[in-house]
Amino acid sequence: MYRRSTLKSFTWAFEGIVYVLRTQRNMKIHFAVAFIVLGGSLFFDLSRLEIIALLLSVTFVLVMEMINTSVEAAIDTFGTAFDPMAKIAKDVAAGAVLFSSLNALAVGYLVFFDRLQEPSRNLVNLVRQSPTHLSVIALVLVLLLAIVVKAILHRGSPFQGGMPSGHSAVAFAGWTAITYVSVSMERGMLISLLGFLMAFLVAQSRVESGIHSVIEVFVGAILGIGVTTVLFQLWG
Repeated sequence: MYRRSTLKSFTWAFEGIVYVLRTQRNMKIHFAVAFIVLGGSLFFDLSRLEIIALLLSVTFVLVMEMINTSVEAAIDTFGTAFDPMAKIAKDVAAGAVLFSSLNALAVGYLVFFDRLQEPSRNLVNLVRQSPTHLSVIALVLVLLLAIVVKAILHRGSPFQGGMPSGHSAVAFAGWTAITYVSVSMERGMLISLLGFLMAFLVAQSRVESGIHSVIEVFVGAILGIGVTTVLFQLWG
């Protein structure tokens, strides 16, 4: 019962994310910017603290946009008649989103400005030297892309079916990253095989539990493999 309750909690949480992405124009813009920032970070020699700052800033903006949507929805349940207090609540929530966006803009400026001044330093030095960075970016991009596709297709939820299977996408993206990272190792083939078996078991469990169909799992796997392969081929 506890495991089912926990799973339902995650399902409802991701349904909330998909709802905001489907219905809120600003959330779509924020997701697009997140893709650009995460993808653009591949071209820069960022430190671990700079990557953390970017991730926190992006997450902060997305969270504040969701809180703003929640506040607006809660207020609208009491009617559409004008109420000065309701206006204040909505304006304050919108102001919080503005503050978070300005903070993200400031962080982006501090992180990228000096590097943009010297394009010769902006080549793929980090990715060539740190496949871990590329692997993390690939997993995050695959997860975001899976959520976007689900929102566009309006089918299912992240944990209850839909096209594509997000679990399979992330699992096979992880296997692909493991393969690229371990290719030069002595037992790279064995490591890659173990990674594939883990990804396959994740996909199989989604089908056997009836949450996803075979085609949804297959498309998720192709999405994860494709995105990760493109990233490693371009920057790895």
